[in-house]
Amino acid sequence: MHTLVWLDGTTPLPNASTAQADGLLAAGGELSIARLTEAYSKGIFPWFSERSPVLWWSLDPRMVLACAQFSPSHSLRKKLRQLARCELDREAPVQIRMDTAFAEVMTACAAPRDGQDGTWICAQIQEAYLAWHHAGHVHSIETWHDNQLVGGLYGVSLGGVFCGESMFSRIDDGSKLALAYLVKFLMRNKVPLIDCQQQTRHLASLGARPIPRPEFLLYLQDALQRPEPPWGSGQLLQSGELAPLPLKTP
Repeated sequence: MHTLVWLDGTTPLPNASTAQADGLLAAGGELSIARLTEAYSKGIFPWFSERSPVLWWSLDPRMVLACAQFSPSHSLRKKLRQLARCELDREAPVQIRMDTAFAEVMTACAAPRDGQDGTWICAQIQEAYLAWHHAGHVHSIETWHDNQLVGGLYGVSLGGVFCGESMFSRIDDGSKLALAYLVKFLMRNKVPLIDCQQQTRHLASLGARPIPRPEFLLYLQDALQRPEPPWGSGQLLQSGELAPLPLKTP
């Protein structure tokens, strides 16, 4: 049985392979940018409740979504075709944007869900990932309808790996539209896989699957050596390109 490691400010995170059977690896420490960068580079992520110490996890198996295996439903494909026909129109009611409302996306993801008493996206997590966003490594993809934020997601980008953190929707398929555009952006920039961390039926319905942790860690070490995609603030197109706001009609 693996022993839980308690961290202080200088203790390095242990190897992910030493995690307990449920994936719990270590506890304690702080959510500094340096610590978070170390964790994600080792296949480890924080997940804890408001009044507990920081808990560090590395699950086995690991849920991943290969971009080439993204499987939108028939209805979502129809919506994507409709968006593609008018995305160059500045008056189009729906737009998908990148990094124009990161804090708002995190706040929306942290809102209580049906059947849940609380959220793991506590104030400490929000503060830490907002700082990491300002440092250039955490990003939001946002669905806007009539200039109102109605869905989106956020995640961590290090080298050629993207780690999805959370999604939210205020309209049908609000988060799925953002995910579809993210997939196009990542594929255009040669990022083949999204780390989804935990297994859910929702992710499985979109094409995600679990893989053994050793396989994920091998992928991770290779992906960290690749260049990061050209993240920025603007409107995402289905080609995977990023356009400035407001987008001018040709």
